[in-house]
Amino acid sequence: MRHLSGMDRARTALERGDRVPTGTLQPIVADSWERCREAGLDPGAAHVAKVMPFSDVRTRRDVIAPMRQLALAEMQLLHSQIAGSNFIIALADSDGIVLDTISDHEFAESAAGRAIIPGSAWHESERGTNALGLASLMLKPAAIYGREHFFASHGHLSCMAAPIFNSRGDILGLLDASCAHDARQEHTHALVRMAAAQIENGLVFQEYSGSFVFAFHPRAEYLDTLSAGLISISPGGQVTSLNRSGRALLAGLPAVLGTHFDALFEAGFERAMDGLLSGGIIRIRDLAGSGLFMACRQIAQRTDIGGSRPSPKPALPTLLSKRDDPDFVCDDDTLRTALADVGDAVGLGMPIHITGETGTGKELMARHVHRLSQRKGEFVPLNCGAVPEELFISEIFGHEGGAFTNARAKGAPGLARAAHLGTLFLDEVADIPLAAQTSLLRFLDSMEIRAVGSHKLEQVDVQIVSATNRDLEDMVGQRMFRADLFYRLNAYTIRLPRLSDRSDFQAIVRKLLEGLAPGIPITDAAIAILLRRKWPGNIRELRTVLQRALVRRRGDFLDEDCFGEAGQTQVIAQDCCVDCQGSPLGIARCQEIRAVHRRTGGNVSQTAQELALSRTTVYKHIR
Repeated sequence: MRHLSGMDRARTALERGDRVPTGTLQPIVADSWERCREAGLDPGAAHVAKVMPFSDVRTRRDVIAPMRQLALAEMQLLHSQIAGSNFIIALADSDGIVLDTISDHEFAESAAGRAIIPGSAWHESERGTNALGLASLMLKPAAIYGREHFFASHGHLSCMAAPIFNSRGDILGLLDASCAHDARQEHTHALVRMAAAQIENGLVFQEYSGSFVFAFHPRAEYLDTLSAGLISISPGGQVTSLNRSGRALLAGLPAVLGTHFDALFEAGFERAMDGLLSGGIIRIRDLAGSGLFMACRQIAQRTDIGGSRPSPKPALPTLLSKRDDPDFVCDDDTLRTALADVGDAVGLGMPIHITGETGTGKELMARHVHRLSQRKGEFVPLNCGAVPEELFISEIFGHEGGAFTNARAKGAPGLARAAHLGTLFLDEVADIPLAAQTSLLRFLDSMEIRAVGSHKLEQVDVQIVSATNRDLEDMVGQRMFRADLFYRLNAYTIRLPRLSDRSDFQAIVRKLLEGLAPGIPITDAAIAILLRRKWPGNIRELRTVLQRALVRRRGDFLDEDCFGEAGQTQVIAQDCCVDCQGSPLGIARCQEIRAVHRRTGGNVSQTAQELALSRTTVYKHIR
């Protein structure tokens, strides 16, 4: 009779419902199996997990935005360290909900890769024994290898997860690396723990821009390693944040937020500062008597009178500044919010996805993203809906001469190569043929291209920007668009509002008109008439209407008569006060006042201020 291994005996007992033999499993796994049994889970069941709506994923991302920003950079670095090992790296929030993934193409194509997607939950009570669920439950790193998973269907996987804490010790999220069990790498668990620690250290530097950050360790050569303690101190000497290593090194002392420096270290705060700010390493003792080396790693920035205030989102040194304003009108609050973090997203190399109705300015936004990136290469646009399906792959990746019927004799380099060190703009991305989506996904994962008919792989460096006026999430649900490609493309999404929803409509009109006919003025009454339209074609339609008005004009200006389509004045007159009916200028002025009054939520004072009118005049027109 064949001798059974400890794992074989444990699995046999689990699947029969027997007591698992003592000593066959590490205790953390044995305890987890027992909890899963108590929850009524069947280890042999084919588990189908629910995935939450992407709108909820986006909300959860917003909650931990500063940490997520740091985590994406670390995930990219971690991916480069283990690339080619059939891995997926996932970021989850504190509830174990996956928010982002970066994976090798091979793993992404597997059943496991399609299960570890944004919105998927990895609670132990639903998914059985797994590293993400255990790390979330136990608040410490966990690794589950192969058949240690509760569900037999997960037995081909190994996963390693580590929690990410803020300076108060609250869990913010989890970092996980999962792979096929036969590709298991022993050092990956250590790399995941190191990446989580690096994110935590980044949060210490970000937490307060008005704080000093000191590194300390019993050995000077460890001051720049992850084992060093990091402590941030306000200019007044109070602790504002402390990393996990710092809490461990100061165990037994009142190392909590708000404690004064002098309650932790023998040297007085002022005396220690004299040595630290000179740029050197000082020797210091904590109040438990342990000797430490300490060095300054961040000098507090000056703050306004009233004390140091937390920075809501400090800029990372590797990210781009936001000084580059767009060259199009952007005075709408919704649009400004959408643009607030684009520079940071581009700095992290995240694909940018632009959504909005036809004519809202998606290509203008894409070109703005390219300028923000400060890349030396070209902006290369591709209208995905205009390329025949059979030519799509060769259009992006190029082809060798004679590779297929009607191929160019000398071949073609392809748009991805043309965009090297620049930006590839995939417009109408919803129209990418399903057959080509796999190749595009592989390219996004590796940034490697291979021309049709060639065996040579080439590495390129491309910023990806995509755009569509269709609902990709709905298309994913209808299996018309690959879910994994959707999640790669929309790492950072910019939603462009409809023209009729924008509060900077007047500025847009004047900007477009200046481009069409410099120096030609337009009256407020004319703009008020334009405000009445629904604008299904958005800015593109507005441009056309202005062009027609320029043809109609009889003077060196545009007024309401230039926009006098049949019946429009009658429609407008139905929504104005009695005193203004019969006067085109009066109707337009009345409509403008009413439009602003509606936009401001019925605020008479704000309406009067915006239009430079008295409150009495506003009341007269809104009666």
